[in-house]
Amino acid sequence: MDDVGQHEVVVIGGGFAGLYAVQQLGNAPVNVTLIDRRNFHLFQPLLYQVATGGLSPADISSPLRSILSRQKNTKVILGEVVDIDPQAQQVILRNDAVSYDSLIVATGASHFYFGNDQWADDAPGLKTIEDALEIRRRIFMAFEAAEKETDPAVRQAWLTFVIVGAGPTGVELAGAIAELAHGTLKQDFRNIDTSTAKILLLEGMERVLPPYKPDLSAKAEAALNKLGVTVCTKTLVTDISNDLVTLKQGEETQQVYAKTVLWAAGVKASPLGKVLADRTGAELDRAGRVIVQADFTLPNYSNVFVVGDLSHYAHQTGKPLPGVAPVAMQEGEFVARLIKNRISGRETQQFRYVDWGNLAVIGRDAAVVDLGFVRFSGFLAWLAWLFVHVYFLIEFDNKLIVITQWAWNYFTRKRGARLITGEESLGRVTVDQAGQYHSPGHPKESQLA
Repeated sequence: MDDVGQHEVVVIGGGFAGLYAVQQLGNAPVNVTLIDRRNFHLFQPLLYQVATGGLSPADISSPLRSILSRQKNTKVILGEVVDIDPQAQQVILRNDAVSYDSLIVATGASHFYFGNDQWADDAPGLKTIEDALEIRRRIFMAFEAAEKETDPAVRQAWLTFVIVGAGPTGVELAGAIAELAHGTLKQDFRNIDTSTAKILLLEGMERVLPPYKPDLSAKAEAALNKLGVTVCTKTLVTDISNDLVTLKQGEETQQVYAKTVLWAAGVKASPLGKVLADRTGAELDRAGRVIVQADFTLPNYSNVFVVGDLSHYAHQTGKPLPGVAPVAMQEGEFVARLIKNRISGRETQQFRYVDWGNLAVIGRDAAVVDLGFVRFSGFLAWLAWLFVHVYFLIEFDNKLIVITQWAWNYFTRKRGARLITGEESLGRVTVDQAGQYHSPGHPKESQLA
């Protein structure tokens, strides 16, 4: 029950930034209300493992009420925020309104197709559990369809996987699909050789993992090549339609006939960024992120904070901080401390992001790690990646389940969550009652080797 006169903090979004803010406020003399459309916190860095059958959704998800059950000053509301009234200090839900004294907005980001939203159906991105399950369905349905296909060109199209964007998500997806094709599934089919699958990783910049140091990017690319991934840098996608991906490399244009295309190339801020801009006059950057002040507040609204992927914070380096989990965690904790200090009349030092380093896994025994003072790759980097990701999983049971599942997958080379769920269709391909796959005729354009 809320204390009369207690400072009311409302947090929108139960991702890394929002959850870490709420947890930091657990022992503060405030009432906290966490609002989210989902009833769980999702550990997004491992979402690609759900998409490739290595883990199940529940392994990387934790119910918000369970996480916060011991915080007696905190309540959770399952709902969708449709508007914010900063004058009345209210958050507007579809059928309700919640008043606040301090507001933390941490609703994250979604996929960005650079003005080509029509590609979304053909090239799904990876941000939610639903995205992961859809990608998992498409990947494993592709092998099933290839098993029944008699036309060699169409069969190869089913066994061609294009990943657009070679940041950490793209690299991890490409490596995991390659391990599926060349290892896990190799003995499971009778009419196809899954090792003939083509995995194309496309990147518009001149190297994979552009935020990383060049030597680590080179090692990552070498590890991908060893797994059988074809890396195409300085390559732009100009069209995705009818199972064709049109590429531009310099002045040369090519088309790839592929049934499975996955998007890992860009993100845009959540729609609440525009709501805040309309209601407060705050500025947005080109990705729709809210440009915040040095304490994450909005101009003229010192009690409204924006953190995480929705926030454009450039006060430390002159460039916006990257949209990664450690940034969101530290921002959420900082804003919570700032609110506590304001209530108690204490000063708060300016936010300084501490870069713990970058990690990306390529595949079995292969990863790259940049800790700033040291950079390394290979098996030790892979172990470091495992440790860090298990450490930051929210609940103990998730840690235990993930460690157990990874150990089983490592020693058996199996992935236990290779389930095909959802609609019995794959883009323009359908399955009739006799179990036959139907798709349009294949074009004869050139393919990228």
